[in-house]
Amino acid sequence: MEKIIFGPVPSRRLGKSIGVNNIPHKVCSYSCAYCQVGKADKMQVERREFYHPDVIARQLEYKLNCLAKSDAPDYITIVPDGEPCLDIHLGELIVKLKSYGFPVAVITNSSLIDRREVQAELMQADYVSLKVDTVNQALWKKVNKPHKDLNHNVILQGIREFSKNFKGTLVTESMLLKDVNDSEEELEALAQFLHEINPEISYIAIPTRPPAFEGTYPADETAVTLAYEIFTRYNLKTELLTGYEGNAFASSGNFTDDILSITAVHPMREEAVLELLYKTNGNINLLNGLIKNLMIKKLKFNDHTYYLRKFTK
Repeated sequence: MEKIIFGPVPSRRLGKSIGVNNIPHKVCSYSCAYCQVGKADKMQVERREFYHPDVIARQLEYKLNCLAKSDAPDYITIVPDGEPCLDIHLGELIVKLKSYGFPVAVITNSSLIDRREVQAELMQADYVSLKVDTVNQALWKKVNKPHKDLNHNVILQGIREFSKNFKGTLVTESMLLKDVNDSEEELEALAQFLHEINPEISYIAIPTRPPAFEGTYPADETAVTLAYEIFTRYNLKTELLTGYEGNAFASSGNFTDDILSITAVHPMREEAVLELLYKTNGNINLLNGLIKNLMIKKLKFNDHTYYLRKFTK
């Protein structure tokens, strides 16, 4: 029996999540330069049946029956290795999954979001994550390597329309690549667009595993901090997805644990770091040691000093 259901897996965004692989491996509308599961095996934009929703539901039911009560998921998440909206039964699948009593999330690359039927089906979900790596068409082709029949401007308009009508939790994710879509000009344009659609959270991500295409590198700490500053300037609630998970908000009373956890998600201004140091009875030598050991990076922007968890070698 093909493995369609996986997990539960821990997710900072969704808590404890059971994943649903509703698309065969690497059937996608994009072949992103940064994809961390390899190049697309088959690129398409035509929606069709891959697995009947009843088959998926039976596998989910079996998985849920095998779980201890303490392992009950916070979300059932449709997050295949391809594009979930290529599934022509997506709407029916979401409804069936919700019937098991858990909220349903869909993680999509947004490429089919302009289609009315796709929008209507995603409206059934409780949580939708939309991929928006750039608003620049030339860079979109370079970063996302889309199917030839896709139109970037049409996709962006579809995102605008969907965001106005969706009643659930809407978030965005933007993957930043070094010297590609991480310039101040590009980040400013992206932030303007995201401000327009007003997601609950705008996630800034970098590749954390070897990407599909050679010559593709994650944006560095300087670019990520710049992106964070620009996004927050546009009143976007922003978090980082840089490969480090952890409890970013509950203070343990240990300065080292707290700053490593927080700066993996949010760059911290110097005044906030010093306040945390004071609250946890820490010593400035602890901070200096983290910098010296390349665990924290110190950066300057617009007369402010920031600290960010170091994630590049």
